[in-house]
Amino acid sequence: MTRRWSGFNIASVVVGFAFLYLPIVLLIIYSFNESRLVTVWTGFSTRWYVQLFDNQGLMDAAWVTIRVGLLSASVATVLGTLAALALTRYTSFRGRMLFTGMVFAPLVMPEVITGLSLLLLFVAIDFNRGFWTVTLAHITFSMCFVAVVVQSRLVSIDRSLEEAAMDLGATPARTFLSITLPMIWPAVFAGWMLAFTLSLDDLVIASFTSGPGATTLPMKIYSQVRLGVTPEINAVCTILIAIVTVGVILAALVNKRNAFVKQRDERMAAGA
Repeated sequence: MTRRWSGFNIASVVVGFAFLYLPIVLLIIYSFNESRLVTVWTGFSTRWYVQLFDNQGLMDAAWVTIRVGLLSASVATVLGTLAALALTRYTSFRGRMLFTGMVFAPLVMPEVITGLSLLLLFVAIDFNRGFWTVTLAHITFSMCFVAVVVQSRLVSIDRSLEEAAMDLGATPARTFLSITLPMIWPAVFAGWMLAFTLSLDDLVIASFTSGPGATTLPMKIYSQVRLGVTPEINAVCTILIAIVTVGVILAALVNKRNAFVKQRDERMAAGA
């Protein structure tokens, strides 16, 4: 029997979504405002997007953010996939409990603690803060998210194909590259997208670990907002929202395909 929604339930959902997304919608709308006053609508214009690309400070910060995001997401995906493989395929090695805690600790660790800890580490080893320290910090906190995504896929796949490949003489590395990796590739890609999105959005950890010449876009936006919101800030935030939205949609499509592949494998295993 289908349960009908009451008026209270509908109103609660509408208010909840309005509270979450109405400010974002207003930000996007006012990014096309012709007036410099961000709260007074005078007409539609794309002038702020044009001026945005003439703002060298914002462009430099955006370029740093993209480079950090691409590099950190790629390295975090490799390390997170290896960590997930170790946790699912090698379940009896010494120190497994400690290794598991170290991999997943950033999931529950406050970003302030993570950023401060990394700052103290870089100061202790006399590592000059800049592009590489921000990249290492983003690898540290995003690797665990990749491990979670990939591990969930590794647990669900049929290991009989891997065992058959090794019985036929394939090495563990060859088995992983030829059998395991193609089956978990959607999860690996979803993990990469998640790591890139987290890096693109990070402010707290980057603030602790950045240095001269390594100002990320969220840091630049925050520093300018403290002096007052400008239409250029609305424009750059709209572009960030668009990038994150595309990333979320791609990750959702990959996860949907991953679920479809999982159901297909289960049906094939049941048929066998």
